[in-house]
Amino acid sequence: MIKFNKKFIAASVFLCTTAAFSFDLGSIAKDVINNVTNSSSNEKTSQTATSSTNLSDSTISSGLKEALQEGVTYAVETLGAQNGYLNNSSVKIPLPQNLQNAETIIRKVGGDKIADNLIEAMNSAATKAAPKTAEIFAKAIENMSLDDATAILNGKDDAATQYFKTNTTSSLKETIKPIITEAMEQNSVAKYYSAFNDYYKQYAKDYVDNSSVMSVAKNFGVDSYLPGSSDESLDDYVTTKAIDGLFAMIAKKEAAIRENPVEQTTSLLKEVFGK
Repeated sequence: MIKFNKKFIAASVFLCTTAAFSFDLGSIAKDVINNVTNSSSNEKTSQTATSSTNLSDSTISSGLKEALQEGVTYAVETLGAQNGYLNNSSVKIPLPQNLQNAETIIRKVGGDKIADNLIEAMNSAATKAAPKTAEIFAKAIENMSLDDATAILNGKDDAATQYFKTNTTSSLKETIKPIITEAMEQNSVAKYYSAFNDYYKQYAKDYVDNSSVMSVAKNFGVDSYLPGSSDESLDDYVTTKAIDGLFAMIAKKEAAIRENPVEQTTSLLKEVFGK
């Protein structure tokens, strides 16, 4: 029969207890580490989610609408000012592509004033129409949905401008074209075009055959200003360019508000667009 003394028994009990405790402590420690890690990960995820959604729907919508209104105001006031299109190289309306060769020749033979008068008259017509677009843009802003606002906020720098293109182009054309037509008549575009045409025929004999003048004009439709013809095509050209200029200026302001804290002039704009 094996005999165990008290010291042996005590030592054995201690070792067994320590081993068991060590095993349990290791398991507990592992569980704690896992829990802490998971908790930390969840917390980070939660913080990320919170940071991306910490703006209320109404704040997002209001901020976007305010930014858009600032862009529209900037575009309309800038281009609606005297020589707003003419003196702005980024939106200045040139002669139609099919007349630019003729313009080059006219200027070579001393007809700068003739070409300049026609270009100035076209740009002045666009400037006169610009203020009339504010109401159309305002309506598009008013009708903006939360989904639209969110898409714009998370979109590219010209996301708002693209929204306007989709939702206002048709109405802008309907509104602007009659103003363009009237303004071009008042600005004597027909007279300037006729002078342009006559000067080309008179002084460009050494460059091209005179018959090409009318060919170029008819191809584009600017013979509309000659007697008995329609004036639709040149008006459409100026109308389209006028609208393009408005969109370009809105995009410029939109990008500035997104990127430059100085342009975030209200607390709402800072909240929505601030870094």
